[in-house]
Amino acid sequence: MSRSVLYTSSPLLASKTPVWRSKFIVAGIALAFAGLAARAAYVQVFGNDFFQRQGEVRFARTLELPANRGRILDRNGLILASSVPAPSIWAIPEDVTATKAQLIELAGLLQMPLAELSKKLADEDKSFVWIKRQVDDPVAQKISALGIKGIYQRKEYKRQYPEGETAAHVIGFTNVEDRGQEGIELTFNKELAGRPGSRRVIKDRLGRVVEDVGEQVPPLEGKDIHLSLDSKVQFVAYQKLRDAVKLHKAKAGSVVVLDSITGEVLALANYPSYVPDKRQNLTGEQLRNRALTDTFEPGSTMKPITVGMALEAGRVTPHTVIETGPGRFNIGGFTISDTHNYGSLTVEGVIQKSSNVGALKIAQKMTPHEMWDTYTALGYGQKPQIQFPGAVTGRLRPWKTWRPVEQATMAYGYGLSASLFQMAHSYTSFAHDGQIIPLTMLKSSEPAVGVRVFSAENAHAVRRMLQMAAAPGGTGPLAQTVGYSVGGKSGTAHKQVGKGYASNKYRAWFTGMAPIEAPRIIVAVMIDEPSDGNYFGGVAAAPVFSEVVQQTLRMMGVQPDMSVKPQIVTQAVEESF
Repeated sequence: MSRSVLYTSSPLLASKTPVWRSKFIVAGIALAFAGLAARAAYVQVFGNDFFQRQGEVRFARTLELPANRGRILDRNGLILASSVPAPSIWAIPEDVTATKAQLIELAGLLQMPLAELSKKLADEDKSFVWIKRQVDDPVAQKISALGIKGIYQRKEYKRQYPEGETAAHVIGFTNVEDRGQEGIELTFNKELAGRPGSRRVIKDRLGRVVEDVGEQVPPLEGKDIHLSLDSKVQFVAYQKLRDAVKLHKAKAGSVVVLDSITGEVLALANYPSYVPDKRQNLTGEQLRNRALTDTFEPGSTMKPITVGMALEAGRVTPHTVIETGPGRFNIGGFTISDTHNYGSLTVEGVIQKSSNVGALKIAQKMTPHEMWDTYTALGYGQKPQIQFPGAVTGRLRPWKTWRPVEQATMAYGYGLSASLFQMAHSYTSFAHDGQIIPLTMLKSSEPAVGVRVFSAENAHAVRRMLQMAAAPGGTGPLAQTVGYSVGGKSGTAHKQVGKGYASNKYRAWFTGMAPIEAPRIIVAVMIDEPSDGNYFGGVAAAPVFSEVVQQTLRMMGVQPDMSVKPQIVTQAVEESF
């Protein structure tokens, strides 16, 4: 009875519920479960690849395993450049939790102002920021010991250069990404760099590795490069060059030392220089590899080449008499002069006294085409074929455009331009019995195969003339050294400024070889703008040649070919320029 009362007293209970409504609700719930099941099947089975990729994008990372960059070694296996571990410090700014004392200590370890460190960590929207790249390993360990949350380390390498500024222009340097930027580091970057490996991992939001995914690809380490350079010869060349530049208050200088048998570059030094791994405040003056990038008019160092081509053409012999008096010669409205009136000179005497008038009269016995062919064969006007960046071409105009006065001036080194490296290379034709040989920056033990420019007889004749030029009575007696016979030619030229020549700016150089009967090395020296009054090549550059030759031949184990007694020379003969 109570039940009937309840039904009658409650309108909601008294109304009869339609059967379809309950069925509809049950069907809706069933349909929802079916949709969830279908969605689960799609996510887990049919669309699994897409969602797997999306998960990997968010949490999977491919970590690069850096390859250890190859070493650069000298010909004796001494290290010129190598890589050492140098962790880099990075952070997730939004996760960094540190006290002020910790930040101060961190800034001190990084040698960074606290304000700069705070600025890097201020942007909480960033999930990654470099704090400092390539810190020393002891510093990295101290940073790790601070235990600052959100500060992490990444394994990297940085280059070290044991020879410092001595070989900087040869070795070059890398950037913070360990890619070569200059010198051998740039030329052989692909071989030195190797190939990085990879490791596929899952990371959490804090950057921590949770697990490895897939196989790890190990890095392919870079190859070592063995240079032809001798670090001991390089040190001597740089040291003697630096001393000479300072002594003569010069702007700069360069030295090139070649092996005249194999064509190997034993030393290539420039001053001023720089320390490759400490390049703060580096200037272009320090960075320039002047021996390869600076061109100049070679001056009197071209006279042996003029004589060599005349001998080869059969127009003169070493004893042909050339009239140079009265020490002046007018051609094309220009007057070409010697420093003295030498009168009648043999061809040998023209080289010994460095007579401009004698050189131009010898050149007049040949055609411009003949001269141009020889210059070209010796590498002038062409880019040196050397494994090195930045080598310049120089200037040698087509012979058809030469005026008579230009043919005359080219005979003694004006009207064309070349680098010190090109000058040294051309002298291999005299040292290698008439063949110009290819040069290399890589170690080689085989004699070079050259291209013949002069006959062996004429090359010997020019060498005798070079010996006379470097002896008392010549323009370069200060090139004499203890125990070894030497031959070479000094040069002095006014520097070109604009369309003319500066009256008080000079380049002085000396190029020669030793021992003279069987040359083992060729040494070329250039001093740029000596300002102490001693600007002749025989005074400013020849002494550097002497010291480099003597020490280099001793280090190479070459036996002296002269009695070991010093030759005292007080003054060089002034050369014409």
